[in-house]
Amino acid sequence: MRSKLVLGTVQFGLQYGVNSAGRPSEEDVKCILKEASRVGIIKLDTSSAYGNSEEILGRCITSDEKFGIISKYPKGKAPVAQMFKETLTRLRVNHLYGYLLHHFEVYRNNPDVWEDFWALKESGKVQKVGFSLYSPDELELILENQSPFDLIQVPYNIFDKKFLPYMADLHEKGVEIHVRSTFLQGLLFMDRNALPEKLIPIKKYLFQLDEFSKESGLSISEIALNYNLQNPFIDGVLIGVDNVSQLQKNISSVKDTPVDIDIEVKEKELLNPVNWN
Repeated sequence: MRSKLVLGTVQFGLQYGVNSAGRPSEEDVKCILKEASRVGIIKLDTSSAYGNSEEILGRCITSDEKFGIISKYPKGKAPVAQMFKETLTRLRVNHLYGYLLHHFEVYRNNPDVWEDFWALKESGKVQKVGFSLYSPDELELILENQSPFDLIQVPYNIFDKKFLPYMADLHEKGVEIHVRSTFLQGLLFMDRNALPEKLIPIKKYLFQLDEFSKESGLSISEIALNYNLQNPFIDGVLIGVDNVSQLQKNISSVKDTPVDIDIEVKEKELLNPVNWN
């Protein structure tokens, strides 16, 4: 199961998440990367849109740490090939495991941009290309346009299962599926009685999660992480950490105990952090 873990690095370049302890120092990043490599994590996720995360990774990854890096092309005026080249320079590498289109509006406005991504793959500079998505309608458009891709990243967790109906078919077609928001940006760990007003409707579902935790003997972290890890169609589960102890806690949360939980959230709009402000 550990081999499915993907270390997200947005925290290295930005303040991120409602329950974040803050950006780690570069020394902390080096310690996190060293521990990640030691415990068998082999993939990192970053983006040109994550502040200076790429530069920090370029300075902190050692020659002994063999990570497959996935980065993303954000919206902007620079061509795909130029942004990709700049990403390689910042990361101090000559090849990426994956390169994703970060902001879907770029593709929606100009589907032909995908030819530039496929050209990168054919050049041998990146192993897999794909999309970072937020909603199923985005995936529907890609499939309708028959744009070829072999890596996708989507939100998925015990509350947010909107991409589940597509996973079996994508898996069958050989698409590598990565999921983010396993802990809903830390929302699952927040004090149930101190939620922002906008998130009060989620409280009842958090209480259901607490009840399952009590009955199963599993912690919230163990439930959320293993729910994603145990999905046979999911190839990568992103985790973001601020320090080594958080990473170690996540690693210790990986269990073989089946997580059989079904919570149906009616307020779907609150499952997207964009709507929390």
